[in-house]
Amino acid sequence: MNIDKLSQRLQSVAGYIPEGSSIADIGSDHAYLPCHVVKKGRVPFAIAGEVVEGPFQSAKKQVESEELTNQIDVRKGDGLAVLSPGEVDCITIAGMGGALIASILEQGLDKLEGVTRLILQPNLSAQSIRVWLIDHEWQLIAEEILEEDGKIYEILVAEKGEPHRPYNQEKIHSELLMGPFLSSKKTEPFVKKWKSEMKNWMRILSKLEQAADTEDNRQKKEELQNKLRMVEEVLD
Repeated sequence: MNIDKLSQRLQSVAGYIPEGSSIADIGSDHAYLPCHVVKKGRVPFAIAGEVVEGPFQSAKKQVESEELTNQIDVRKGDGLAVLSPGEVDCITIAGMGGALIASILEQGLDKLEGVTRLILQPNLSAQSIRVWLIDHEWQLIAEEILEEDGKIYEILVAEKGEPHRPYNQEKIHSELLMGPFLSSKKTEPFVKKWKSEMKNWMRILSKLEQAADTEDNRQKKEELQNKLRMVEEVLD
């Protein structure tokens, strides 16, 4: 992967960035995404944020080698701490767990002033993000699921608006788990992901059946059985 040819995952994230917007890419690693959209002329200004020294230095070198230092500011800091309120229109966070992404957004609430779009690509637990978006009145406007190199990724796009709008309230629990847009399309990567999850849950359930009959184990079994029911209903 390089800035001219992004991975399919990052290419999809880039596709949701509004043309002409200023962006912050949090956890930017080598700054491939901001370099790509700035070099293509889609974005006039970008911030690449990194908390770890190694990736921070890699991002700086990448930006310098592409001669984009006037348009991309590489900053070291934790999450949205690298931003000032009103500095960017769009935030991208890709390649982390959903719970971590939600935590980054929560801790940086004051930095979301002026931000009109969030593009979030969790590696797991997208449900944590969907719950956070509803709680903070961000409306999910698009979802995508794709498979690349044997791994399945979800992309969630949100704007300030009506947080409950994309959800069917009768199916809210399954749609928070699996995604309101993704559940309606049931693409091949979607079906593959949830069949794999079901196998994993059944394996855990089997072990719990053989374990001691404690309150904690009973609760875990009930949660897994509920999830299995929800996924079966969507996949049927």
